Amino acid sequence: MAFTTAKFRVDPLLIKVLSETYRSTEKALKELVDNAWDADAGTVRISLPAPMSGDSIVIADDGSGMTATEVEGEYLIVADDRRSRRGDRTPNRKRQVKGRKGIGKFAGLMAADTMSMETVARGQRTHLRIRKEALKPREGDLEAVSLPKEVSACPPDEHGTTITLSDLNQAFDYPDADKLRRLLFLEYGRCEDFTIFVNGSRLDMGDLPGKAIEHREEVPQIGAVELRYTVGDGKQGFKGSGIALRVQGKIVGEPTFFGLDEDPEVPPALLKKVYGEVQADGLLEGVTADWGAIIENSTGFSTLKDKVAAHVKGSLREVHKRDMNLARARLQKEIDAELAKLPEHRRRIAERYLSKVLAKFYNEPEERLKVIVNLCLEALEVDDYYAVFEKLEAAEKGDVAVFADALQEFGLLDMTLVARQARRRSKFLDYLDELATNPKTTEKELHQAIAENLWVLGPQYGFVSSNSTLAKMLEREVGAKFTGPRANKRPDLFLAQRMPDGFLLIEFKHPAKAIDRNAENQAVKYRDDLIRYCQPIHILMLGSGRAATVDPRTGSPDLVVVSYVSLISTARTQLEGLLRELRDSRLPPLPVGAEVTATA
Repeated sequence: MAFTTAKFRVDPLLIKVLSETYRSTEKALKELVDNAWDADAGTVRISLPAPMSGDSIVIADDGSGMTATEVEGEYLIVADDRRSRRGDRTPNRKRQVKGRKGIGKFAGLMAADTMSMETVARGQRTHLRIRKEALKPREGDLEAVSLPKEVSACPPDEHGTTITLSDLNQAFDYPDADKLRRLLFLEYGRCEDFTIFVNGSRLDMGDLPGKAIEHREEVPQIGAVELRYTVGDGKQGFKGSGIALRVQGKIVGEPTFFGLDEDPEVPPALLKKVYGEVQADGLLEGVTADWGAIIENSTGFSTLKDKVAAHVKGSLREVHKRDMNLARARLQKEIDAELAKLPEHRRRIAERYLSKVLAKFYNEPEERLKVIVNLCLEALEVDDYYAVFEKLEAAEKGDVAVFADALQEFGLLDMTLVARQARRRSKFLDYLDELATNPKTTEKELHQAIAENLWVLGPQYGFVSSNSTLAKMLEREVGAKFTGPRANKRPDLFLAQRMPDGFLLIEFKHPAKAIDRNAENQAVKYRDDLIRYCQPIHILMLGSGRAATVDPRTGSPDLVVVSYVSLISTARTQLEGLLRELRDSRLPPLPVGAEVTATA
């Protein structure tokens, strides 16, 4: 047997493939700005063309540049990690190097068919041009691709690199200046030695999406203070969120939330949407020698901290209130229906607490909010809670001692009652599991157990409620068909109002019975008997699951089949998962938070 050696060959198409790994042209251009950062540039100027103009994209920096030798020996090496040669920090400004894979230099080829680079360093001006059409698959290796290069002399003090992207890719929209500015500001907005201009305008905090806020004030012991920040209006928070302290033009330490992150009234998710800085030159004497922090016992900073926190909290309350109104509006009908069951004096207290709960979890999905509200309403039905709430309400207008006593009493009561509530739910799931696995269990027993604990059906049924009118109608319209000898075959049905989208008809089958097409059709007939009185009606069938011979795609679109095993498992997993998540959240001192500790 003869042994020979094999070698890798790199197809020129690799460069084109690497250039197309970016999700947008704006992100591709950011890669070229990252290269300028790694080249110790102080200023980057980006020119974007007007749509359909045919002009080029230009990214120019005043970084270290490259000589002709460095272009060939470093820049043109694919996947060259500069950290292996020069370390993790740039030589002059000691920045953390961003380029790690050695492929960002080809990012421009995503947006354009031609990328030209002019780089100047140590008396040499080198011009290199790369065209996509030269990077097609071919017989030769990547080393066989010829790239036009020109080298000329220049003044020794000149340095920097200019990338020009021409023949722009018509398959993509032209880069959006606003999106690019936003992307670059989140990455470089707080950098003191790196300035970026896009179409002649310097990046600014106003480039961030949301409500921009400016506030100027004279603060005792400090003097003039300027607070500028943006509260984001999107679902996602800002990278590098927080308020940076700037003294004499220089940032001190890391951005913080000036104590708001310890305020139980401020949702942590909302803080992530705050981005800004406060200029306070009067704090210069309190800055540590390394500019890493403010001396802790600085009275001036303590005053500033309180003022910044109060102002930002006020702005957050405006955004928070708007978002909360949206979340509450979606659940308003369900909440009002549940509150209507409470005595009037209790309703007022329940409304106040629900507002706090919805405020804390304003950014949660609607289905999760339904679970949270349902848990709160259930706990608020306990008489002992209201006794403490009334004391708290009175204490708000009374003295501090009464208020402290009420809070202490509430804390002890909260732990006891909620632990009891958590154990009750857990035991009910165990009991329901026993019923579902016992062959002697009747449909009526399962009906009664679930009808009294509708939370087990999931958040989509969390606000289902029945009443005597619906029960009588069900008895009259369906029960009449199963009298006499057929009475023992009478279906076990539950009809309830399912706000805001109609009514829910539940048919309970034996846990061992699979739901076949005949059973589905029978349930649909029951709905037809009732549709003239209330509509629309959704059907939920409980049994051992859908029969294997039934294709769910061809059945009634408003009919859902669920097995008892799946129902119990999902309810248990959802309850434990939700409570585990709530345990890590700072709640107002009421049932949800305490129940978490007891159950999870």
